[in-house]
Amino acid sequence: MLSIDASEGFVDHARSHIPDPRASFEVGDAQKLPVEAGRFDAAVAALVLNFVPEPGRAVAGMARAVKPGGTVAAYVWDYAGRMELMRHFWDAAVELNPAAAELDEGRRFPLCQPAPLEALFVQAGLRAVEVRPLDVATPFRDFDDYWTPFLGGQGPAPGYAMSLNEADRSRLRERIRAALPRRPDGAIALSARAWAVRGFAA
Repeated sequence: MLSIDASEGFVDHARSHIPDPRASFEVGDAQKLPVEAGRFDAAVAALVLNFVPEPGRAVAGMARAVKPGGTVAAYVWDYAGRMELMRHFWDAAVELNPAAAELDEGRRFPLCQPAPLEALFVQAGLRAVEVRPLDVATPFRDFDDYWTPFLGGQGPAPGYAMSLNEADRSRLRERIRAALPRRPDGAIALSARAWAVRGFAA
């Protein structure tokens, strides 16, 4: 198994935590995979295609890397729909400030929906392409458990939250609190959906 990531730090972390000799890790570009053609039985991109400037090149490279009949697959978060923890955040943020829509991953990433994801794989020459949802329960103990990660400042949503002054951040927090479905004990049960796509090399 070969895993490739653009971040040298991530690759070093993986190498130090996974000593299995069957697994190897290299720094590389998803749009220019540093592997010979027809080497693998399968190639998978995990939650990455939304962040690749030219995802068509990445999928074409994955198709090149597998043997004839090999599997090419990927999955991406459904930012536009059932990635509920993010949808509640951005829906509230845009209600309070329409300019926040420019940062909303659901609008910025067209591949987070089934039709463009399927088209991407078909355009790469893959056959028998299919897209399916993967739903994962994302329970939160209470509202603070939900809200605290948005105070870390890493990523579009936390970055936006921390760019606000305290009064505006408080308004955003309370708007989200009012919209979230809560149980009598304060727990919040949300769902996170990813769209998974699979095709086979010719």
